[in-house]
Amino acid sequence: MPDPGADHPTFAAGQTVVRRDVFRRRVWSAQAFRVVRDTPEALVVACRPGAEGLAPTAWIASRLNGENAGRQQALLDLASGDWQLARWTWQSTVLLLWNPPGSYFSVNAFYDPSDDHRLDRWYVNFQRPLHRTAIGFDTFDLLVDLVVAPDRSSWVWKDEDEYAQARRLGVVSETDHTAAEAAREQVLEMVIRGEGPFTPEAGWTRWRSDPSWPTPVLPPTAALP
Repeated sequence: MPDPGADHPTFAAGQTVVRRDVFRRRVWSAQAFRVVRDTPEALVVACRPGAEGLAPTAWIASRLNGENAGRQQALLDLASGDWQLARWTWQSTVLLLWNPPGSYFSVNAFYDPSDDHRLDRWYVNFQRPLHRTAIGFDTFDLLVDLVVAPDRSSWVWKDEDEYAQARRLGVVSETDHTAAEAAREQVLEMVIRGEGPFTPEAGWTRWRSDPSWPTPVLPPTAALP
């Protein structure tokens, strides 16, 4: 499928880009990444602990206190259009993110840098197809995810209740829901068959981030529509 942001140039390896969730023309979150590679197959980016981001204040509170009420409030804020952003830095893990153009999902690999960069889990994020921008790419998280064991021997769906609530609130449209359902089937086939980043030949289980890369920071325009 064609990349809806193909009018923007290809990103260079090592370049800082910003992944933003945009809902009704407002920035819901932003995270700075470093480009690993940019090919017709996928845009691959990564970040390490300390990378700069922006997130809704209710979501940040939930992460800090471990209570689910903050996540629920964040969803209500999203539906109402009433939210505030605050600074957030990436915590604990190294993330390698595979974004195929035109797809309603991305594949995330989380590594533990304190344990010889061990692959901790695969995490498939269902989202609107990415749209390239001058500073990176925009998408929108559809709030349901698939968590896959490092060896692909098992998987579990995550946040189904939150996804159902988002549909009731109108955050996830019927168009998005239909596309996400098709993407679920596509992703499961990829996991079972070991395709894309899941194939052993891709080398993701052996990947190491480059600690010499500077910590990616957000540009001043990150929160602008």
